Amino acid sequence: MSIKENYKAIQDQLTSGAQLVAVSKTHPVSAIQEVYDLGQRVFGENKVQELMEKAPLLPQDIQWHLIGHLQTNKVKYIAPFIDTIQSVDSEKLLAEINKEAGKNNRSIKVLLQVKIAAEESKFGLEISEAKAIFKQYIDGNFPHIEITGLMGMATFTDNEPQIRKEFLTLKMLFDELNQLKSLKTLSMGMSDDFPVAIECGANSVRVGSAIFGRRDYFQ
Repeated sequence: MSIKENYKAIQDQLTSGAQLVAVSKTHPVSAIQEVYDLGQRVFGENKVQELMEKAPLLPQDIQWHLIGHLQTNKVKYIAPFIDTIQSVDSEKLLAEINKEAGKNNRSIKVLLQVKIAAEESKFGLEISEAKAIFKQYIDGNFPHIEITGLMGMATFTDNEPQIRKEFLTLKMLFDELNQLKSLKTLSMGMSDDFPVAIECGANSVRVGSAIFGRRDYFQ
């Protein structure tokens, strides 16, 4: 199937108004432009260097989301223009984003990435850490950032009950924090499991290969 056909198929599967973040990592500018021309405005990249190379070559109204692990020393490069950083996995990183946002006289939206998968390789905050950071945020400790929600990745497995359990764990935390301060975004689900994520309450999904096809480089 073509990118256009893939994109339409994904759109047909989105329910409850779920936001689509088109994950364009490793894909060329031409492919991103094609999806943009179909009406997509929110794109996700994993690596700062790749994002920095692509962003100047594409329309300025794209809302870029950084969805990969972010090192604190790279924050300064994306702080002037990034829309949302979905992968905040430490208080140290949040403090750095707050500092760089202040330098750029803007507020940066972030999601707290919570570790819900059984895999050791996955990044993310423990639930207790996420709660503690959110309390600091409510107390006004990070004036230049806006925590708009949570992000999580399920275990890479064919075991759907396990995936569902992990997504529901994050939904429960989202609902708990939402009682303290209103949250907008629960980012769960990727190409292989986003329909399950939506069933479990996700209102934002990160889909790459199901739109662009599989690829391991960009040019």
